[in-house]
Amino acid sequence: MSSFQEHVTRVVDEVVAGFPADAAIYAVTFRADSVEQDPRRPYVAVGYTTEADAAESVRRTPDAWEARWSYAFFPRTGLEGVASVGRDRGGDALCRAEIESLGLWYEDADGEGEVDDLDERLAEWFHDVCVAAARRLHESGRITAVLGRPVPVILYDMFEPDAMFELTARANPAELVAEFMTEAAR
Repeated sequence: MSSFQEHVTRVVDEVVAGFPADAAIYAVTFRADSVEQDPRRPYVAVGYTTEADAAESVRRTPDAWEARWSYAFFPRTGLEGVASVGRDRGGDALCRAEIESLGLWYEDADGEGEVDDLDERLAEWFHDVCVAAARRLHESGRITAVLGRPVPVILYDMFEPDAMFELTARANPAELVAEFMTEAAR
């Protein structure tokens, strides 16, 4: 595990440990993002959504799946998260060092076609970092310890909406995401 991966995993664990012991939380949320849409500066907004949030969303959409699982209907705690992880507590330097070690760092003056390819590879790399952090939350028992039961971690990237199903499936035991994955089959 890289230093940056260790950093993200540790801080995500700390964020989830600080969630309220609320039996109505039904999903932990990870929004993969980057500062000013620059994939060299990634972070993950870690949050949650509750049964009350889903009930409120039903008033705005007739689609029950959308109300419960679509980030378009997540409350602030699920969309913006309760904390952003990756650029904090020394994470910036660790992130840059790892990107450089992977040969993915570039300067703004580099060629546009080459940059597009590097941007895609950076996004894939950071998605892998987020998936690993989510899996660790399950393996360590942190989610169960805080919430009293296992709940899924929903991973999404608003700039790559179709990636949501693949990322979430990779990050969770299948039984936790069965309801969520029903929309992927449509």
